[in-house]
Amino acid sequence: MIPSDIEHPAPSEKKIKPGGKLLHQTFPVLEMTCASCAVSVESMLGNTPGVQKATVNYANQSTTVDYDPTLISPAGMQQVLQGIGYDLVVDVEDPGQVQQEARQRFYEALKTRTIWAIILSLPVVLVGMFFMQIPYANYLMMILSAPVVFWLGRSYFVNASKQARHGKANMDTLVALSTGIAFLFSAFTTVYPQFWTSRGLEPHVYFEAAAVVVAFISLGKLLEERAKSNTSSAMQKLIGLQPKTVHIIENGTESELPIAQVQVGQVIVVRPGEKIPVDGQVESGESYVDESMISGEPVPVMKKPGETVFAGTINQKGAFRFTAQKVGSHTLLAQIIRLVQEAQGSKAPVQKLVDKIAGIFVPVVIGIALLTFAVWMLVGGENAFTHALLTSVTVLVIACPCALGLATPTAIMVGIGKGAENNILIKDAESLELGYKVNAVVLDKTGTITEGKPTVTDLSWLAADADVPALKPVLYALEAQSEHPLADAVVERLKADGVEGTTLTGFESLTGRGVAGRFGDKTYRIGNDRLLTEHGISVPTDGQAKATRWREEAKTVVYFSDETKVLAILAIADPVKQTSREAINTLQQRGIAVYMMTGDNPQTARAVANAVGLTDYRAEALPADKADFVKQLQAQGKVVAMIGDGINDSQALAQADVSIAMGRGSDIAMDVAKMTLITSDLTSVPKALQLSKRTVQTIRQNLFWAFIYNLIGIPIAAGLLYPINGFLLSPMIAGAAMALSSVSVVSNSLRLKAARL
Repeated sequence: MIPSDIEHPAPSEKKIKPGGKLLHQTFPVLEMTCASCAVSVESMLGNTPGVQKATVNYANQSTTVDYDPTLISPAGMQQVLQGIGYDLVVDVEDPGQVQQEARQRFYEALKTRTIWAIILSLPVVLVGMFFMQIPYANYLMMILSAPVVFWLGRSYFVNASKQARHGKANMDTLVALSTGIAFLFSAFTTVYPQFWTSRGLEPHVYFEAAAVVVAFISLGKLLEERAKSNTSSAMQKLIGLQPKTVHIIENGTESELPIAQVQVGQVIVVRPGEKIPVDGQVESGESYVDESMISGEPVPVMKKPGETVFAGTINQKGAFRFTAQKVGSHTLLAQIIRLVQEAQGSKAPVQKLVDKIAGIFVPVVIGIALLTFAVWMLVGGENAFTHALLTSVTVLVIACPCALGLATPTAIMVGIGKGAENNILIKDAESLELGYKVNAVVLDKTGTITEGKPTVTDLSWLAADADVPALKPVLYALEAQSEHPLADAVVERLKADGVEGTTLTGFESLTGRGVAGRFGDKTYRIGNDRLLTEHGISVPTDGQAKATRWREEAKTVVYFSDETKVLAILAIADPVKQTSREAINTLQQRGIAVYMMTGDNPQTARAVANAVGLTDYRAEALPADKADFVKQLQAQGKVVAMIGDGINDSQALAQADVSIAMGRGSDIAMDVAKMTLITSDLTSVPKALQLSKRTVQTIRQNLFWAFIYNLIGIPIAAGLLYPINGFLLSPMIAGAAMALSSVSVVSNSLRLKAARL
């Protein structure tokens, strides 16, 4: 069921209050590097005069703004963001392309910086660990590490300053502080070592710690950006469903026009295999049209004069003319594109767990370092300044973000690898972190629970056994020439049985009934009940019983007959996958509510639901209906996973908390979804949710040990033991302890490889 008269407001406007209109627009945002950036952008725009509401989506790097164009323009909003180091893409023909190009440039620049950071850090580490006694070792390390920290790692200092302006701190703040202070401290020691030697202290330097932190953190950011850069644009794929040009008929003459110039009322020609460019009504001719992008159903629909066709659907073997009724942003395809964009943009900005923790942890560490310095200055005696400086630097070095920074990404990377081993392709770490919370799963029917392809499920021969071998080639030949979409299923079945066709004469296509052809001195037919009734052919009692049973199972029944009797009865359906019931049962046993949504008719939906043990299902659902159902579940406080395979599922996939596409589904479904099941086997869904649980457990363990390490290490670094036993932790030992904590975090993450799903 696809309504032909859906009306929506224009996508760029939304009526907010009586007496005036605010513009409702989405703009790409540039230069956002973390979730805290998204918060800053949202806060600045939201407090700008003329802006009623601004929401920022860090995941797709965009902001949706409700604003009064008489008070503020897009250029004005752009200036506001440029003032705090970000940018807004406005007044361009294709803002999405501009954003994509900017992100690609950022990725390439980050890649170059990371490679050079690693190259320059390696000799610094070698010298610092093994060749400290060579002449001018400290100067060599300083020269090599300076560009790593202050040029290749400059983004951490820039981002830290952005956060500081708004009284906030994140991981970049800690990276900038620890590496900057470690370098400056080491540079002072290199240039003026006698400051320490004159006080009986060894002049240690920490150039390798500063350089390695920048290199490691940059590598982590590169891996995150690569996942974003390699993900092609879902919107571009949807837009690509519409042809660039159309063939119209005016005054009996055919001409070609760009699709943007098509007007309502023009007559458009569609040839076999072409995509339908706009919504309209068939004027003449007939053909089967693949509408799976809207309905999700695999069987093409017959279109005759007076029936509605939709942009983006694919014509099959026939040709027809239709009158354009909806063009541009008013077509059903354009509405799907807009709704997918809104669903993606409706998600809250991704709040990275480590950034949240860092927002508290960083100020605490800075406070402890300052307090340490102050206390030593008060009670340190004649070496007060020396001890104050050493201990405060040691606090910052031992609290270096390596363990904290590696806690999440290492577990995520191992989890993604573990998923790949189990045929689960994970594109977005957010879904892996969120999957364990899922308590409601919405399943598409076609291609998800079922195979997504019409198949002959039953074939009963009523003819004498001795005649069947001679009749099979006739049946094959009839269906091989038929244009009916179900004919391919019969051909595939006979091919699998080793049947080859024969030559027919007088082949005839009987619209709405079936096909007929002559072989030898007989006419053979295959089609529906109407075809039998027209020729006075009755179905035997046992055949009627089978046909009735198959129809109750929501199968399509066709009859193969000669001039006087039925020779065979066939049932065609989209079969349920063998593993679907097992997967659904596993989810239900874990206390997860499972629902089925399908564009198919209620009878078929009921039959499939019964076959897999589902009691809650919705039939005749449009793309927007699926997304609305996901929203309803979310409004009830549920964390929803949507599993689908078609374009018609893309809006619901974008709306869901966790989105999973079937590997043999449409490109757009796989593009919008954050996970893809490579084998299209539903038993991978419980595994994916279990993998999420194990990964989150590992992240929590990593964060626990990183904090325990800091809880013990920071007080010792601050000199807590000095009054007791005279022990003062050397910054060099602090650097080694920092490295050991990182090793423990990585080792714990690697344990995830052995986890059973």
